Amino acid sequence: MITYQEFEKVDIRVGTIIQADLFPQARKPAYQLRIDFGEKIGIKRSSAQITQHYQLQELIGKQVLAVVNFAPKQIGPFVSEVLVLGLSDPIGQIVLIAPDKQVPNGGKLH
Repeated sequence: MITYQEFEKVDIRVGTIIQADLFPQARKPAYQLRIDFGEKIGIKRSSAQITQHYQLQELIGKQVLAVVNFAPKQIGPFVSEVLVLGLSDPIGQIVLIAPDKQVPNGGKLH
């Protein structure tokens, strides 16, 4: 069990994917994403292993949830700045977590 104060340390925000590219250097199939988290946080990059459920073109404009206060992580030649959140389907492929209605970029998960 954790306390509410511990939960508050994880900064989960909503952002809109504005660019999605193939990541051929990744060990497992992945995309490189650019996500707009609004004026305060800005545009951040992330690597996501979501190629089984999503095509590049359908990701543009999609809102997603991500942890924005992790230290950047070097993944091959790419620096991932946020952790996009998802759930595993029955065979372990990632399905993104997203709001079911449009919300302002940068909004914090409560």
